[in-house]
Amino acid sequence: MPKQHITKRKKITIAITLSTLLTGGILYQLADRYLIQHVEVVVADQAVSGAEANTEAVSTAAAADSNEAGQDSPEAVSDDWNYSSDDMDISLKQVTTGRGSDQITYYIADVQVSDASLIQSAFADNAFGRNITGDTSDIAEDHDAVFAINGDYYGFRSDGVIIRNGVLYRNEPAREAVALYADGTMASYDEKEVSAENLLADGVLQTLSFGPALIKDGETVQDLNNVKIDTNFGNRSISNANPRTGIGMISANHYVFVVVDGRSDDSRGMTLDEFAGLFKSLGATEAYNLDGGGSSTMYFMGRVVNNPQGRQEERGVSDILYLGEG
Repeated sequence: MPKQHITKRKKITIAITLSTLLTGGILYQLADRYLIQHVEVVVADQAVSGAEANTEAVSTAAAADSNEAGQDSPEAVSDDWNYSSDDMDISLKQVTTGRGSDQITYYIADVQVSDASLIQSAFADNAFGRNITGDTSDIAEDHDAVFAINGDYYGFRSDGVIIRNGVLYRNEPAREAVALYADGTMASYDEKEVSAENLLADGVLQTLSFGPALIKDGETVQDLNNVKIDTNFGNRSISNANPRTGIGMISANHYVFVVVDGRSDDSRGMTLDEFAGLFKSLGATEAYNLDGGGSSTMYFMGRVVNNPQGRQEERGVSDILYLGEG
């Protein structure tokens, strides 16, 4: 065979090999970024944090006082849409507006708690890291939750300031986030301007890093069109009608959680402007948008209340917010 032909064949072989390696490398990078689990912390093995220790001490002291006084807490009273105990009152309702292609179905949970620490966070598989997921209902059941919603899907990204149940898990400031404080209040803040150390010192129990903020200091946030949360692969504007999950505060220890169905014949979803307007109409003085789309799920008393993904099928998420008596 002529030397020229051998050289051409070698070049073709080298080109194919390089192309294969390059394609394989890209596919691995994508899998590593979006699919392969990266466990950073196994939560169940962690020592009790200072904030948790304080809460535990207070709870223990309160229980001792109650026992000494001979006061047993009465059983909780509940039905399919309500739950009431000494520590929390939860009232759910389903609302449908519009008709035809403009119909929207959403779910409101009005929540009042005796102490802010009753609003807790939990991770899928009790592990913190990227691409660790579980259904909202499964995570809720693992923690004996009475009520739960999906959180901010922190595990989809590697940035953000993530404080959960008083413990700092990640400190990579990136966006506008929201903080839930021990005094029962919540407020959005710029992660790049407020340090995690100051947040903890100020009594922050939970931070959620998604956004945007919908209501600040009683005023509806303007110019929500074309908002983008990340620059991740596949990210696009989230301002159009979509399934939604959000949290709002009416007053200290009085919260409202909302999940909007979408992408189905029964509900088109809400725009960010509509979502902000809904929280305003509910009396929220602060409100924040959480992970939505296929993640949007509301759980109550052993069942999923809404219609995830428009087909009664949950999508795995990395974390939830929940309330439980345990």
